[in-house]
Amino acid sequence: MLKEDEIILIEGAYQMGIELKESQQKDFSRYLELLREENQKVNLTSLETPREIIIKHFLDSFTCLEVINQYAKIKDIELVDIGTGAGFPGLPLKIICPEKIRLFLIEAKGKKVLFLKKLIKELNLEGIQILEGRAETWGRNSEHREKYDIAISRAVAPLNILAEYSLPLVKIGGWFIAQKGKSYPAEIENSISAINLLGGRLVKVEKVKVPFLNQERFILKFEKIKNTPLKYPRREGIPPKRPLYF
Repeated sequence: MLKEDEIILIEGAYQMGIELKESQQKDFSRYLELLREENQKVNLTSLETPREIIIKHFLDSFTCLEVINQYAKIKDIELVDIGTGAGFPGLPLKIICPEKIRLFLIEAKGKKVLFLKKLIKELNLEGIQILEGRAETWGRNSEHREKYDIAISRAVAPLNILAEYSLPLVKIGGWFIAQKGKSYPAEIENSISAINLLGGRLVKVEKVKVPFLNQERFILKFEKIKNTPLKYPRREGIPPKRPLYF
């Protein structure tokens, strides 16, 4: 990582209340290198420059940290990242909170899974499990259904589809967290009945600031207040084809 890129990462994190250790700086530097190398072979991200990746992937992932800190008294928070792709936002959060998070990464595309395995090995990260396959499959799996303290996702699907992927995986009392842009009010309006059906309740919408980025970002927080009906999630591919809408 070039010096100017290091400054963006360190200063951006500092503005968000995060003081990166030297070891964490090295992890993010290697993450950036591997991502750019592998992106030449596999489509992992549309972002090309180190600056874009640092701001729109690393720093943007950090905006979820406040939710993690709400569980500060809990060790081994079980966090599932749905449709993680190249590891966002789950892996940056794991690098920042290595002792606090037990991370589960759901990813259906084999080439991205191979990248994640390589990255995790290179960074010597522990307490991570990759769940290869679709969220609908894992949501019906008895070992994973309603297991997680937090389900988190970014840029995967509209909210009513994302809720069907996510809420079946969250335990009662846990949280479903969605990162969204300025169009979130319309998504909530189109999704709130489905979210209630799936056992969720909108608790808060929080505007967050990503340093060096002139775009609006919002964190949508939903609490799991009751069991998800057993018929959800529907089988693979059905949620995006026939989104829940009432």
